Amino acid sequence: MPDYELVATLDDLPEGCEPLGVVTSTGERICLLNDGGEILAVSNVCTHQEFEMSLGTVLPGGEIECAWHGARFDVRTGAVLECPATEPLPTYHVRIEGDHVLVGPRKS
Repeated sequence: MPDYELVATLDDLPEGCEPLGVVTSTGERICLLNDGGEILAVSNVCTHQEFEMSLGTVLPGGEIECAWHGARFDVRTGAVLECPATEPLPTYHVRIEGDHVLVGPRKS
């Protein structure tokens, strides 16, 4: 079973909140977000020019937009939805245990 690490609580991520940037014990920079009650995790490093995704905006339809140059990604798959990014955003497995948010290995 892959290792999961406690990185936040559900209270840190109420629906409609801004994304939350966290760093795992191995140094992975993760952006957590609440999309309609579902907690998701993507890399906190934009694949365009390495700006923090947690400073961006979660948009309707399951998208996150980088605040620096406007690159948009699908929050579930990491797929690029709008340039200037050309590489997908890594996504991570998430598990909820009680009110704890745990992040696991990369999905993509």
